[in-house]
Amino acid sequence: MRLTFLGTGTSFGVPQIGCHCEVCRSPDPRDKRTRVGAYVETRGGTRILIDTPPELRLQLVANGIDRVDAVLYTHDHADHLHGIDDLRAINVRREGALPMYGPPDALERMAKKFPYIFDDSMRPLPGTSKPEGTLHPILPGVATTIGDIDVIPAALPHGLITVYGYRIGGLAYITDAKSVPPEAMAIMRGAKVLVVNALFRTEHPTHLSVPEAIRVAQAIGAERTYLTHLTHDNLHADLEAELPRGIAPAFDGLTVRIE
Repeated sequence: MRLTFLGTGTSFGVPQIGCHCEVCRSPDPRDKRTRVGAYVETRGGTRILIDTPPELRLQLVANGIDRVDAVLYTHDHADHLHGIDDLRAINVRREGALPMYGPPDALERMAKKFPYIFDDSMRPLPGTSKPEGTLHPILPGVATTIGDIDVIPAALPHGLITVYGYRIGGLAYITDAKSVPPEAMAIMRGAKVLVVNALFRTEHPTHLSVPEAIRVAQAIGAERTYLTHLTHDNLHADLEAELPRGIAPAFDGLTVRIE
């Protein structure tokens, strides 16, 4: 299985608008971070997109991706959702609507926000196209088969809402979590690769901090851990140098193979 990090930045992105800090002015391409999204290609060829961030078109073009079989949504906040219209270019390259999976409440809100995508009665005019999706609510701890692989969602607290992390074969993927409850921890343990959000060095009310993410990584015990949803508080090189062995910051375009 292969994981590609499409975006690894916080909701502001890096560089941040109006900011002239060292990180936002860094010449290191690893310090240029678009909003969080990922792409998984299984050994059997199933291609799964995780979230549709606002820069989705740029991310897919940069990584040479033109086919998606399904989308997993962690939640419906704008930085994880509002590139959804870019799926139109995926739809025209496939037959039928694109299956989309995620938390039931998030999918319900998505249907209200983007009725033109999900309402079959709203057809594009001849000669035009639109993104088309079918919504599939899934429940924490219940495996769903997508192509040749089982996907297991895990419920995670994120402020006033619950987001999903996902166990996909040897991959444990967590973003926007404030903590990892025991039920979610049980789903994620045994993964070879862990992706986990790490916002600031100090505590935040809705996200794991860098120290908290390290503790989560140590509790899950994956062979390799990659930090994502990073802010402009850290130069990539500096953070990489200080993290414990087996834990590293991800960066946009990084590809990881998971046996």
